[in-house]
Amino acid sequence: MATAFDPYRLGRIVLSNRIAMAPMTRSRAFGPGGTPTELMATYYAQRASAGLIITEGVQPSIVGQGYPDTPGLHSDEQVEAWRTVTDRVHEAGGAIFAQLMHAGRVGDATLLPGELTPVAPSAVTATGEMYTREGFKPFGTPRALTETEIVQTIEDFAQAARNAIAAGFDGVELHGANGYLIHQFLSTNANQRTDGWGGSIEGRIRFAVEVTAAAVDAIGADRVGLRISPGNPLHDIAEDDLDLTYKSLVSAVAGLGAVYLHVMETAGQRDLTTSLRAQWPGTFILNPNTLPESTGPAELDLVQDGTADVISYGALFLANPDLPARLIAGGPFNDPDRSGFFGGDHRGYTDYPAMT
Repeated sequence: MATAFDPYRLGRIVLSNRIAMAPMTRSRAFGPGGTPTELMATYYAQRASAGLIITEGVQPSIVGQGYPDTPGLHSDEQVEAWRTVTDRVHEAGGAIFAQLMHAGRVGDATLLPGELTPVAPSAVTATGEMYTREGFKPFGTPRALTETEIVQTIEDFAQAARNAIAAGFDGVELHGANGYLIHQFLSTNANQRTDGWGGSIEGRIRFAVEVTAAAVDAIGADRVGLRISPGNPLHDIAEDDLDLTYKSLVSAVAGLGAVYLHVMETAGQRDLTTSLRAQWPGTFILNPNTLPESTGPAELDLVQDGTADVISYGALFLANPDLPARLIAGGPFNDPDRSGFFGGDHRGYTDYPAMT
C-alpha cells in the first residue's frame, strides 16, 4: 500500500515523494520586465524536498497579468531568469512545474502597457475587489475576447509552455481554477457567449480543452497538467450543471493524455472529487478542502486510501520549507505569517526556519 513518502513516477520524472507544493502567488518578481529574482530562487530551492513544486501563477502573455509583481514566461529575459530558479531546485534534488495563469477579468488595468485592458470571455464585471499596489479595489469591466483573440490566447499558452521547457522546468500546470481566465470560460455567469466558445457545456469547456491540447502538442502530454476547482465561487464565479460540466471536461482532457489532474477541492464536493478520481486515468493530485484549517498531517491518509496519488499543500508549505520532514516527524509546524503573503522582502518568505 502506497504512502505519501514513497517515490512516484510522474510522466518522464520520478518524484521523491507524493507531497506537492501547491501554487501560491507571492508578488515578488521584482526583476525587470516581470523576471524572477535571486530571492525567488532561494525560496523555491528551500522547498525542493517536495516531490513536486508547482510555481506561483506565471502569465503567458502581457495581457494575462492580473496582480502586481507576478512573473511571466513570454519574453527571452523571463526565460533566462527562470533558468536560475529551475537550476537551483534541480541542484537541490527537486522537480518543478510552472503554473501558467492568465488572470482574465481578474486584473488591474494600470499594470498593462499602452491601451491594453483585462480581457475575458464576456464583458461582465465581477462583484468584489482585487489586490493592487494601492490596496484592494473593485474589479473593472473586462473587454470580451474576439474569436481571433481566443485563438491567439491559446497559442500564447502553448508558447509559454515551450518557454517553460526552455527555462528548465519539468513541465507546466494550466491554471483552470480560482476564477481566472480558463475558469471564466467554464463559468455560466462570467461566460455569456453565444458562439462556439460558450452557451452549452461543450462550448464552455472548449477553451480549457483547446488550451490543454495546444500545450500537449507543444511540449508533450507527459509534461502537461491541469488544475481545476469545481464549485469554487472565488472571484464571483457561478457554475450551473457542475457535475456534468466537470465530468465532460475531465473526459475530454483525459483523451489528450495530460499527465495529471490537480483538483483544488471546494467544501462539500468530496463526492465529485471521488467521481473525478475514478474517471481520471492518470495522476490525480488533490488539494483537499480542510477549511478553516490548513491541509495538515491527517490528509496524508488520502494517498494511502487511494483518494489521490499526490497531496498538495499550500500555506503549510509556505511556512515550512522542509515540510515533508516535518510531516514524517509529526511536527512541529511554523505558523504562516499572513503579512508577508503578497509582496515585500525576505520576511515571511525565505526566513521561515527549518527543523533543527
